[in-house]
Amino acid sequence: MRLLPIAVAAVVLGGNWLEAAENKMTYPDARRSEQVDSYHGVRVEDPYRWLEDADSTESKAWVAAENALTSEYLRQIPGRQRILNRLTELWNFERYSNYFKAGGRYFYSRNDGLQNQSVLYSVPSIHGDGKILLDPNTLSKDGTVALSGLNVSDDGKLLAYSISRSGSDWQEWRVRDIGTGKDLPDLLRWSKFSRAGWSNDNHGFYYQRFAEPRSDQELTGANYYAKLYYHRLGEPQSSDKLIYERPDQKDWQFDGGTTEDGRYLIVEISKGAEDKNLVFYQDLKTPGSKITELVGTFDGAYVFLGNEGSRFYFRSTGGTPRGRGPRPSPARAGAPPPPDRPAPPPRRGPSTRAGPPYRARRAVRDG
Repeated sequence: MRLLPIAVAAVVLGGNWLEAAENKMTYPDARRSEQVDSYHGVRVEDPYRWLEDADSTESKAWVAAENALTSEYLRQIPGRQRILNRLTELWNFERYSNYFKAGGRYFYSRNDGLQNQSVLYSVPSIHGDGKILLDPNTLSKDGTVALSGLNVSDDGKLLAYSISRSGSDWQEWRVRDIGTGKDLPDLLRWSKFSRAGWSNDNHGFYYQRFAEPRSDQELTGANYYAKLYYHRLGEPQSSDKLIYERPDQKDWQFDGGTTEDGRYLIVEISKGAEDKNLVFYQDLKTPGSKITELVGTFDGAYVFLGNEGSRFYFRSTGGTPRGRGPRPSPARAGAPPPPDRPAPPPRRGPSTRAGPPYRARRAVRDG
């Protein structure tokens, strides 16, 4: 929409500043195969089936040729540099975001103006000088590695963060010692659409992962039957404890974390991109306690804010699109809420989650 006045001006001045001088394009040949399928007696030709194998030598060569053709055409557009210069001018300003506090330390993100990704800083006090904790721009030389998730432990000593490569949704989770700025040996793979939900003792975190895919389907295969695991720091991923799975619900995805008092595990369950979820819980202080359903229908978004004993506080859109604050209790799930009284403050510090929906662990999410 912002480029519309520029485009109108271009028409007035001659109408060709967004067109390449030479509009002759010779497209690379795409081989037609003899692939034919039969569906209910009907023959269906599929001559370009070979392109579905994106990792084959032939497919890579064809894509490279297409990209080269496109790049050459775009390079010749007279107005291209003018657009680039103007956008660079508009974007080139210092900005700060994502302030939060954990364990007596403060954290924030800063972008000097033209950095591809904002840099995460930590500072011991609100008046102190920030120190770089994680610069995602240094994770790869070609800029294809992105920071896709982060969460600081409640004591403010450890940072769990995930990276994603080349635009993939797959996440690799690592843990950084905030005091030293060095990564611990922990490395978790085959996670997707997940955050790191630290346990109350700061000894590990909950995360979602899928079964390891076949090498030829890592970037193209569909992923179903997610599982919620707990990773204990210092142990290999193969030793992670399976917390919850639902073999009867292939589309369900899980987000787990403990209450601040360490008494309960809260599990939010979602499916697809719709902003609705279920809520299950487990009493971690009672031996043999099982994960129990608290909100059992996808009638809205239920975001956990905090608890007072066995009373849970949520931000919800269930039955109220603009949101409300119901307070279902594990002991009385489904019972009418008690008389209104002020809810406890939201839990502190943000945590990003790649993929829909974007979640914030300790911040109220608008309905």
